[in-house]
Amino acid sequence: MGELVERVGDDDEVIGVVERGEAIRRGWLHRVATVVCRDPAGRYLVHRRPDDMSRFPGHLTWLLGGATEVGESYEEGAARELWEELGVRGRPRFVLKFRCAGVISPYWLGLHELVVTGPLRPDPAEVASYRWVGEAELARMVRDPVFVPDAREAFARYRAARATGRCPRARGEHGGIGGVAGPEGRPVT
Repeated sequence: MGELVERVGDDDEVIGVVERGEAIRRGWLHRVATVVCRDPAGRYLVHRRPDDMSRFPGHLTWLLGGATEVGESYEEGAARELWEELGVRGRPRFVLKFRCAGVISPYWLGLHELVVTGPLRPDPAEVASYRWVGEAELARMVRDPVFVPDAREAFARYRAARATGRCPRARGEHGGIGGVAGPEGRPVT
């Protein structure tokens, strides 16, 4: 049996549990939790996906994440994905949620932020390489054809939310955005 996810409706209400592959094949909505990582200087983490990934191999993205597990909140899913993919423990702050048309299939995307101050231990099966970039450079990268298309849409919505004041600007200090993850991935409080 494949990975189980909660099938959700147009208002993001749970209507059943299905295999993720079936949800994708049938175009059923499910939930995806993502994290945007910033450093104390406010730069964004951008990574290249491994060349052997089944979806968007070798593409660039600024999002870490994946499908939420059955019974898992967006925030719990974002924290789990952060640990699995980057080796960082923290409590990402929820920023926004939107219904993403998705290149492969539609889903609800929950976007979170976290300031990372400690070392990264990326899983090579998830992150081939990474670097920190400023917002202007990220805005240029997003237009590149090798940038994950759904991550491009998330960037546009994130910038719009920031422009309207629904999403605070990172100041690189605790309280700037979301949680802060310190050395050895321990959350800083």
